[in-house]
Order: sequence, then C-alpha cells, then structure tokens
Amino acid sequence: MSFKLRIVQNFDKRDSVSFLELERKFVEMEKTSQSITAGRRFIPVIGKEPSNTMVWEADFPSMEAVLEALKTMEDSDEHDKLLSEQVRYMRDNYIEIYEEFV
Repeated sequence: MSFKLRIVQNFDKRDSVSFLELERKFVEMEKTSQSITAGRRFIPVIGKEPSNTMVWEADFPSMEAVLEALKTMEDSDEHDKLLSEQVRYMRDNYIEIYEEFV
C-alpha cells in the first residue's frame, strides 16, 4: 500500500515572485540533501485551488515513511531557515496524506 503526502501552501499573489524564489531554494536544498525527500511541485491552472497556491507532493511506500519524511523536514535547520523566510508570504497552508485505494 502506498501513500501520497501533499503540502499545500497559499501565498499572497502580490508576493508571488518572492515566494517562488524561496521555493526554488527549497528545490536546491532537496537536490543536495541526503535525508530530505525531493518532491514534485505544482501550481494550479484550473481547479479548486487558486493560482497563488503551491502544491508539493511525494509518494511513499508506507505511513511510517511519510511520518519519517515529515520529521526529517521538522528537524532540518536548513529547512527551518528557508521556511522562516517564506512563511511571511503565506496566507494558509495544510498537509494532506492520501492512501492508495487499489
């Protein structure tokens, strides 16, 4: 059974450039990190979420792996530093975890 972790962040549209520049730094951090999971990022074109939304997602083989990935992010000083810069541009954020049905 596999699981999908999604982190959804709504940011202020007027701060799009600054928010996305910081998100690029997260991408680079994930590329060089031995422990932080590299996710895929999406910005909605058509759908429920507005275009000033960033969706990060990654697939995991178990719920334990999802929780481990979240803990690794939480314990990372580099991740915390970037997040503390980016959070000022966020209007809302939430985490979703999906279990594969079939």
